[in-house]
Parts: sequence; structure tokens; C-alpha cells
Amino acid sequence: EESLQMWDLNKRLEAYLARVKFLEEENEVLRAEIQSAKGSPCGESWRAKYEEELRALRDALDHAFREKCTAELARDNLYEEVQQVKSRCQKEQAAREAAKKQLSLSRKELEEERRAQIWLKERAVQLEKEVEALLEVHEEEKAGLDQEIVSFSQSLESFRGAPVAFQPVEVEDYSKRLSEIWKGAVETYKTEVSQLEGSLCQAKENLWKAVEDNQQSQLQLQHLEKDLAGLKARKEMLEESLAQQWQEQRGEAEKFQLAMEALEQEKQTLRAQIAQVLEDRQQLMHLKMSLSLEVATYR
Repeated sequence: EESLQMWDLNKRLEAYLARVKFLEEENEVLRAEIQSAKGSPCGESWRAKYEEELRALRDALDHAFREKCTAELARDNLYEEVQQVKSRCQKEQAAREAAKKQLSLSRKELEEERRAQIWLKERAVQLEKEVEALLEVHEEEKAGLDQEIVSFSQSLESFRGAPVAFQPVEVEDYSKRLSEIWKGAVETYKTEVSQLEGSLCQAKENLWKAVEDNQQSQLQLQHLEKDLAGLKARKEMLEESLAQQWQEQRGEAEKFQLAMEALEQEKQTLRAQIAQVLEDRQQLMHLKMSLSLEVATYR
């Protein structure tokens, strides 16, 4: 039984020694390759190339971050400009509404002035007709009074009494008084007609002024519509440029995100390789320790 145990131990020792020898040879080969890679210019160039690529990627990342900050500032500026354009559009809209209200008021005033002008014209025609009628009546009454005076004077002349007692003084006074009253009435109507003509001229001036205000309001409305169209076009252009910048920024962010993911994956791969190498070395150390213990036990 002891000889069988010794024979089994000899077989295990032989297998362990072969495994150790193989691992030591492989370790020496790897060590030589590492030393040659460290000492050779190719390894240094590869490491320098790797470091240079890493530095370039870091510079690109910094450049992308700066571009991102610049794009954010440009976006904020565009947003402020869009807000200003919106506020200006609102102001223009309010001015347009005010111009429309002023135009409607001007149209109402124009209609009122037209109506007032028509009424004044009708009133002036009516007053002229009344003045003509009054003048005709006055002329008729004056002619009748003249005839009455002539007939009365003839009847008085037919008498042979005292000439002073029968003179038509009262009739002449009455005629003069009537003529003065009619003259006053005519003057009153003339003053009323002149006042009506003055108010008609004032109405015409107001009408022309309202027409001019209406034309100015229409011109101002056209200018405001042109400005509003220009502002709308500028707003659309700014929105398109903002959307384009957002798309470009999103594409660059995706590219940098992919680059960062690739670098992170490469980092994880390197960490896994380093952990595997450390684990292999630890296993090798445990194997050496177990072999040394078994060798000591065998001895």
C-alpha cells in the first residue's frame, strides 16, 4: 500500500514538475516578449501611437465640449432673438389692431361727416328756398303796400282839405318799419346761411382730413404687413437654422458618445486582460507553493 502511494505521488510529482516546467518556459517566453516589446522601437512606437491617439481623442473631446458650449450659447442667443422677434411680432400685431380700430373709427367719422355734409346741403337748399320765398312774399307785400299808399295818396289828394292833416306819414313809417324788419330777417337768414356754409366748409375740411388719415392708416397698415411678413420670414429662417444646429449638435454628440463608449469598452477589455494576467500569476504562485509543499512531503 505504501509503495502504491509512493508510486501515485511520483506520478503526481512528475505531472506537477512537467506543468511547472511548461509554465516557467511559457513565462520566460512571455517575459522575453515583453522585454523585447519594451526595448524594441516598434513597441515604443505602438505605445506612442496609442498615447498619441488617446491624446488626439482627448483633444477632440475637449474641442467637442467647447463646440457644445458655443452651440449652447448660440442656441441661447437664437432663443433670445426668437423671443425678441415674437415680442416685436406681438407689438406689430397690436399696432395693426390699433390701426384697424383707428381705420374703422376714421371710416365711421367719414360716414358721419358725409351724412352731416348731406344734411347741411339739404339744410342750405331748404334755407335758400325759404329765403327766396320770404323775399318773394316781402316783394309782394311791399308792392301791395306801395299800391295801397298810391291809392291812399290819390284818395287824399281828391280832398281839398288841409294838406298837412292828410299826409300818409303813418303809412310810410309802417312801410319803413316793415322794410327794416324784413331786412333784419334777411340779414339773419344770411348770417345763418353763412354759418351753415362755414360749417359745410369745416365739414369738408374734416372729410378731407379723415380721407387723408384713412390713406395714412392704409399706408401704415401696408408697411406693418410688410414688416410682419419680413419678421415671419426671419423667424422661419432662424427656426430652420436652430433646428439644423440642433441636428448637427446631436450628431456630434452621438459621435462623441460612440467614441467614449468605444474607449470605455477598450478600457474594460484592458482591465479584464490585466485581471486575467494577475489571476494566472496568482494561480501559478499557488501551484508553486503546493508543488514545493508536495516536494517537501515527498522528501
